[in-house]
Amino acid sequence: MKRLITLGLCVLTVATLSVQGSASATAEPAPAGREAATSPHLAWRITPTGVAARLRGLSVVSRDTAWASGSGGTVIRTEDGGVTWRNVSPPGVTGLQFRDIEAFDGRRAVILSIGEGDASRVYRTEDGGASWTQTFVNDDSRAFYDCVAFFDDRNGLAMSDPVDGRFRILSTEDGGRSWRVLPADRMPPALPGEAGFAASGQCLVAEKHGRNAWMATGGAAEARIFHTRDRGRSWTVATAPIPGGDPARGVFALAFRDGRHGIAVGGDYRPDQASPDASALSRDGGRSWSPARRHPQAYRSGVTWIPHTGVAAIAVGPTGSDLTLDGGRSWRPFDTGSFDTVSCARDLGCWASGEQGRVARLTFARTPS
Repeated sequence: MKRLITLGLCVLTVATLSVQGSASATAEPAPAGREAATSPHLAWRITPTGVAARLRGLSVVSRDTAWASGSGGTVIRTEDGGVTWRNVSPPGVTGLQFRDIEAFDGRRAVILSIGEGDASRVYRTEDGGASWTQTFVNDDSRAFYDCVAFFDDRNGLAMSDPVDGRFRILSTEDGGRSWRVLPADRMPPALPGEAGFAASGQCLVAEKHGRNAWMATGGAAEARIFHTRDRGRSWTVATAPIPGGDPARGVFALAFRDGRHGIAVGGDYRPDQASPDASALSRDGGRSWSPARRHPQAYRSGVTWIPHTGVAAIAVGPTGSDLTLDGGRSWRPFDTGSFDTVSCARDLGCWASGEQGRVARLTFARTPS
């Protein structure tokens, strides 16, 4: 009961959060007796993982349970809020890049490795990572799978870069145990150079317990966002007001809090290039997109809504984290630590992960007022 009360207070606090910058992604409790002289703000608390992999895949089950995946065939899991992490990587896969992971609970998860040809694979576990079953291997050298997303614990999609001029979509109806390629006749043609970015596991997102899914692209003359209303059978596409025109630019991550309200972030992933106007929002299910009034200050590769707020969301990237309190219209930085992806669970358990095995939990810290 004490935790539930605390979570409720956190939700109420979001509307008045201070988003002052933080020099590092750590947060310590305020010393006793100083509460009256402090004000709340968001901060990341690093949790030691014991791995050095770049963790671009992240799936949050709750405040206590989260999974992360990444380079070197790495998969890790915590069930105690990050106090300890267990390395549950499949054996013999150190050459794979697990850029996306989707967990249903503390025992069941699906991971996607990226790459051309048979480097793109899907594995599933039902025992917390003690064992893994390979359920898909790409046998087409032209395909390159980027992201996977689930509507529920049975129905999901995975996306590949274009093959024969159209994005390729995989579908599962049994929780990732088996997959089939969907017909591409109702997929809009891809633009020259268009592709997905396997940077955060958020280039494909699905509406929970719904039928909508959205797919982000870049690398072409313009950045675009695809939308399906029937779990991948047919798609429409809209231009996003995020700069394209270069293989390194476009939309990198999407987040939808329901079937209508979405946020897109991205930019130019090269560290020596600026990323102006690199966020957008939709209020009509992705049919149209509007630029933010105030964007994150740099390229952002991951984004998530903070549950139960209706207006608050977090974006992350290699140079820091940003918060919006108005549904994506304006963003302000609150941390300068490097992360690639971010995700929140329904109980307000919010996590971020990135390079050098970095995983952090979101905390409501206090700073001098």
